[in-house]
Formats: sequence, C-alpha cells, structure tokens
Amino acid sequence: MTICSSDEIIDEFELLTRDAGRVQQDTLRKILELNADSEYLNRFNLERRTDSKSFKSCIPLCVHSDIESYIQRIADGDNTLVLTGKPITSLSVSSGTTQGKPKLLPFNDELLESTIQIFRTSYAFRNREYPIGNGKALQFVYGSKQVFTQGGILATTATTNLYRSSRFKEAMKDIMSQCCSPDEVIFGPNFHQSLYCHLLCGLIYSDEVQFVFSPFAHSLVHAFHTLEEVWEDLCADIRNGVLSKRITTPSIRQAVSKILRPNPELASSIYNKCRNLSSWYGVIPALWPNVKYIYGIMTGSMEPYLKKLRYYAGHLPLMSADYGASEGWVGSNVNPTLPPEEVTYAVLPNIAYFEFIPLEKPKGEEMENSSSIHYIESEPVGLTEVEVGKIYEVVITNFAGLFRYRLGDIVKIAGFHNSTPELQFICRRSLVLSINIDKNTEKDLQLAVEEAEKLLAEEKLEVVDFTSLVDRSSDPGHYVIFWELSSGNASEEVLNSCANSLDLAFVDAGYVGSRKIKTIGALELRVLRKGTFGQVMNHYLSFGGAVSQFKTPRFVSQSNSKVLQILNRNVTQSYFSTAYGF
Repeated sequence: MTICSSDEIIDEFELLTRDAGRVQQDTLRKILELNADSEYLNRFNLERRTDSKSFKSCIPLCVHSDIESYIQRIADGDNTLVLTGKPITSLSVSSGTTQGKPKLLPFNDELLESTIQIFRTSYAFRNREYPIGNGKALQFVYGSKQVFTQGGILATTATTNLYRSSRFKEAMKDIMSQCCSPDEVIFGPNFHQSLYCHLLCGLIYSDEVQFVFSPFAHSLVHAFHTLEEVWEDLCADIRNGVLSKRITTPSIRQAVSKILRPNPELASSIYNKCRNLSSWYGVIPALWPNVKYIYGIMTGSMEPYLKKLRYYAGHLPLMSADYGASEGWVGSNVNPTLPPEEVTYAVLPNIAYFEFIPLEKPKGEEMENSSSIHYIESEPVGLTEVEVGKIYEVVITNFAGLFRYRLGDIVKIAGFHNSTPELQFICRRSLVLSINIDKNTEKDLQLAVEEAEKLLAEEKLEVVDFTSLVDRSSDPGHYVIFWELSSGNASEEVLNSCANSLDLAFVDAGYVGSRKIKTIGALELRVLRKGTFGQVMNHYLSFGGAVSQFKTPRFVSQSNSKVLQILNRNVTQSYFSTAYGF
C-alpha cells in the first residue's frame, strides 16, 4: 500500500463523495460480479444481473436469522460457494450482548480493506485538526481466543481478525501511532493481566503518548477505574524495574520485562501526581501530558459512560470513532471537532451498497422520543435519495456475503458531505422493554436512568452501570432496573425517590396508560453489589470474546439464565415505585 499523506487521503475521499450515486452503482456491480456464483444469489434467480433494479426485485431484505443456516454450513465445513464467490475462510464473532449469545458473521479480505479505508479516512480528518507526531498511542485493545469451528474455520472477534493481520498492521503504520504495548499484551490470555500491562507500558512511555484509544468508551472507563486501584503497584514496578507477581503469563512477562527498567524519578513523579489528584479528575492529561484527544466509539450504548470518561479526561476532547458493526462498516467521522453527542458519520460509498428504509412516525406520536416509536416503513431508498432530517433504518450489502441485510440501527440524516449523507446514530431499533402495548428501547432506558441519577448527586454517588428485565413472574408484569452504584451508602429515601423517578421517566403513552390502569405493575429498582457488572463481563468473555468488544446488555431476557443468576444473587436492596400509587 502506498503511504499517503492526510491531504491525499482527504482528496481521495472528496473525489469519491462527489458522485456517490455512480460509485454506489459501481460498488453493487462489483459485489454482484464477485459473488455471482453464490448459492444464495442463485436461489433468488438473480441470473448474474448486476443492476440495482433487478437486485432489489429479486433479493429480499433479510436479518441474521434468515441467513444463519447458510453461515452455519460454512462453519461446519461446507466449502462450496454458499454466500460468496470464493469460500469464506474466517468468521467474526459478535459480542453476544444484544441477543444474549454471539452471532457468527462472514469475514474476508474485502472487509479488511474496507476497515483500512475507514480508518485512513477518519485519521486524515482527525490529524488535520489535531496533528500528532511520531509518538505512541495508549491503546486498550485486547485480542480474543481464536477457535476453529467444527469445519475448521477460524472464528474470532472482528478486532482480533484485524490485529492478527499483517496487512492491517502494515497499512496502519503511517496512520496510527505505535501502540505502547507489545503484541504479547494485546493477545494475552488473561484480560486483567493485559490491562495492567497496558497501563504500565503507557506510563513507561508517558511523555511520548499522543492519544488514548479503545474501541469502546466502556473499556476506557474500565481501564482508568482500574488505574485508581493499582497505581501504587504500577509505581513500584517502575521504581524497581521488576514486573509485579500478578503477571503470571510467561509471554507477557518476557515481553514487558524487556521494556521495564528501574526509573525512580518517573515512579516518584507518577506517585506524586496520583496522590495530589482530586478524586482522579483529569488523570489522563496529568499522567500523559502530550495527549491531544481520547478516541473510541462513544455513541449508542456507550453514551452512559461519557460523564465518567470526561471526568478522567479533564480538558481533553473526546472524539467518537467510526460507525460500523460486526457486519461491516458504514461511515467515517469526518467532523472530529463535534462532541460525541452530536457526531455524524459520512458514508463511504465504495465500501458496500447501502439502502435506507424510511421510518415514519404514526399520527399522534410525532412528539414521542425517536427510540420508543413503532415506525411505519416505506420501500427502501438509495444512498443519495435520503432526505435531511428524516429517520431511516440502515440496510447493507457487502463484499462478504450479506445481501440487503438489515442492521437494525435507526439513523437520522444530519446533512450531506458532497453527495454522500452524514448520518447521526439514534439507537438500535429492537424493543428492550415491553409487556403489552408499551414500547421502550435502550435509548428510553438510558434517558430514564440519567433522570433518576440526578437524585444521587447530593450524596456524591453515581450509577456505575445498569441493565433491565421484564418480570412476568407475578401478574401484572413489571419493569426491573438493576443498578450498580459507586458506593453502597445511598439512603433509603433517595433510592425510593430514584425508583419513582425511573417509573415516571418512561413517557411512552402505552406505558403511562398501562401503569395508570394497573395492567403494568410498579417499577422495581434492584441495587447490586459493587463488581456485579464485572462478573457479567467475565461471563461474556468466557464465550471467547474480547473485553474491548464488550457492551453491557441493557436488557436481559428470561432465557439468559446465567446472567440473570449473576444479577439476582448480587441484589442487596430492592425498591418499588409508588409514583402511580400503591
């Protein structure tokens, strides 16, 4: 790959987006030509046609369950052309936090190339605003177990597929600062040991670190919360030049010991800074003085972590990373100065073929929160046919065998960059909480928690993490909200008020009406022991996932018995709302 300057990358992006409609037709043609012999396309009698009209008339919209049997055949060793024009040799494993179990998705070289293009594009725009030199990056990135399916197909997280790739490493060299940690730390078998060593390596190179990165805001917050607990041990390691005995993995010990040397001066400097910090506010610029920004996905389910991340970041800007999923990438953040709550993503028209399902609000629900509405759908429109201010669901056709695949994401068209739309992520479309006619999603839950959390401020407490459940064990059924708090010192009065606030914060008309006539029972707030969500994370990691891919599930179904067991055995207090009377 030819090394390009930021200006060259931006020029390339500008050229691509000037005629996004033509680029989309060319991209669809390439996808269909490459996969013309696939069983899936031939099942629907596409007959090697490559125009968008034929494609849309022949190939139906689909979700994962529609193609799960095809992917399972690939996993079981079927090396015929099931979904693509050449056999799939590796699979990506989704985090499993949305549906309760991981999904398998095809991964190939074309997806790798689209990842590189997305990263190059956002880096170029980022670097224009916040130039970085030849320093290092404090990256909290973790590989996952690599497993082989029954048919001998490699299955691992998308992150691991990337960071194991020599092509990816080579392509990223000039657009990402060198990671402080050696590969042995990234791919270590024990997450806790890897995290400790990421922090240690970051402190060793503290003057050289230019930015801080993790795929998700959650893992950034988790990392600096861990720093609060282990900083004295880290100082001791640096002072003595000897790695802590907590690191027992030989490959990690050997790799980190090569860069660890006795440095009493640095250790004393770190010790004094940590000791003098006021409740860890601004710890990142204090310990890493040359950092220019904090980078990671900060939208959607990551928004609840922004408050704590801003606390750690002090004056440093938070920058939301690009928009994509395990299924593939959609757009780059080309406006890096926007705060995460306002970030938009410009769609790259050559990485996939995109359609957008228009979502209309039913009459009478025009003022409802976008996430809580059961939308009326229209026929999908093309990338350049979307309208500013309107709401859509994203549909993707990629080079890896997903054809007219519904991502389940709701986006709003914020504007256009040349002729390609800039998307604002709204929420996942799937309902989270519903008992009868009520409809509340992840976004509604987040807003309710934010409203109730205000009552904790006077007691200097905060919600560390949260999830929810629909409890139908009694009649009528009711919502259960699980909270883990920063300490267990909240008063009964405050927590009772929080339960009432949560109940009243769900403003969906179906919920409010059902509560008033008692067809939905009183909301229940269950307070958890500290560390409960750490146990939940460890459970998901036992699937072979990576912590940098982990997202706390905002809704736990009754079928997810293991997570429910973890939550219920850690409940310390329970409070029922009296907001609608007893």
